[in-house]
Amino acid sequence: MPFFAANLSMMFTEHGFLDRFRAAADAGFDAVEFLFPYDYPAAEVAARLADAELEQVLFNLPAGDWADGERGLAALPGREDEFRRSVATALSYAKALGTRRLHMMAGIADAADPGRRAAYADALAFAADAAGEKDITLLIEPLNPRDMPGYFLNSFDQAAAMITDLGRPNVKLQFDIYHRQILHGDVLKALEQMMPIIGHVQIASVPGRNEPGTGELDDFRVLEALDELGYRGFVGCEYRPKAATLEGLDWLDWFEEC
Repeated sequence: MPFFAANLSMMFTEHGFLDRFRAAADAGFDAVEFLFPYDYPAAEVAARLADAELEQVLFNLPAGDWADGERGLAALPGREDEFRRSVATALSYAKALGTRRLHMMAGIADAADPGRRAAYADALAFAADAAGEKDITLLIEPLNPRDMPGYFLNSFDQAAAMITDLGRPNVKLQFDIYHRQILHGDVLKALEQMMPIIGHVQIASVPGRNEPGTGELDDFRVLEALDELGYRGFVGCEYRPKAATLEGLDWLDWFEEC
């Protein structure tokens, strides 16, 4: 059975962010993830985790000016100094929160532009080495253009090639089942082929990005396949509940009955 982590950027939004940790624990989760912690002191977030007895499994490096549409700095030439400072910030938070995985967002950029590709490759190598010194896994994730138009990393094969070319053992693929289905389909075969480089999995139904089991894909068969393939990591529940979060958690009953 997979280990599930509630995504606090999407789930339990009936509560303020800092109160979502206790809400997730009360709902039965042992682990959480979220997009960013940087609006809050690391010590305050760490205290909420400790109080709820939760494991923090993942968050993103700072992504630039999110409100202005930026979605990462890695593929943006001329932003190298800012990017390197963002790595240091993320590592500081990771230490405080006990987090062993960080996701590096690429940014809105043309993947065919040689300058952008070179900037991304340099950023990936820098972040990988800095994270490796702290025994942290660095993740990269392809995102579909429907949800994030213009995102630099929009192909699973592209991501796999970059991981292979870099050759750093602490750089892994963040395999989001929702994004995979929209981008390429063929989810089960891709999981089988890419399992050696997968460092984290996320799930949501397609196309609505709601609770697993409410869309076009047999999400439960996919989760069974993860077990069969020997995946022992976390599955992040990165979905938007259709109604109140607790009302939609009955999909987890399927696993308790197995």
